[in-house]
Amino acid sequence: MSVRSEDGAAKPTRRKPTATTGADPILDGSGAPKARANGAGKDGADDRREQMLRAAVDVIGERGFPDTRIADVGRRVGASSALVIYYFGTKDKLLTEALRYSEESFYSEVAQQLSSIDSARGKLEALVRFSFYEPRDSMPGSWVLWIDLWAQALRHPEVSRDREELDERWRSTVKQIVVDGLASGEFRDVDASDFAVMFCALLDGLAVQLALADSWVTADLALELCMSLASRELGFERTGDNGGKPGAAGAGRRQPAGRRNTSGASRV
Repeated sequence: MSVRSEDGAAKPTRRKPTATTGADPILDGSGAPKARANGAGKDGADDRREQMLRAAVDVIGERGFPDTRIADVGRRVGASSALVIYYFGTKDKLLTEALRYSEESFYSEVAQQLSSIDSARGKLEALVRFSFYEPRDSMPGSWVLWIDLWAQALRHPEVSRDREELDERWRSTVKQIVVDGLASGEFRDVDASDFAVMFCALLDGLAVQLALADSWVTADLALELCMSLASRELGFERTGDNGGKPGAAGAGRRQPAGRRNTSGASRV
């Protein structure tokens, strides 16, 4: 529901600090980093920004966006609130950039895993598995971040624009798999864009139910519902084979950290 930069989507311009010592940038009297000539310390600044993004993913995933303070994120990495604000400007922007960071991890894993699957059907099923099953690494899943982002997007135009960009990448990922399946003759003739909107809406809705620990919805059921829809709409038969990796858990896109259900999926 999935992300999405590999698809060529335009990225918003982000303000970056001009200097760092390799840990925290040198601060002036106001708490803001001082600039250094010739862009010295750029790599350190990027590393520091990434640390903050990872901390934001952790903290927002644990507490939720409304209960997360800039100071909480700064404290997690030993930085001041002023420094976090310098890098991201606002709490809303920190949320969208944290989700973007989590999504980049997802897409990197997706690209690696899908490259080993030959069929478009297998790639589509693997993508669904990546969305619902236990993460393979320590990156907290971002379904909780997505739910918070959707809530903020209702009232904040800038967040809404970022939401649209991220969702467009997810739909484009699904669309490209369908386009490839049409070209190879695996799928019957459908409008790839319309299918991507419908399929992602189903996937997103089921993932929200998983995140809310709905007693009716397990990861196994969500997978079955998504692939049953895909087989009907795209005209292929399900064989229990997902490109040579049956039952494999994926990177866990938007996967909430928390208690587990009996299917093995992670939940809030």
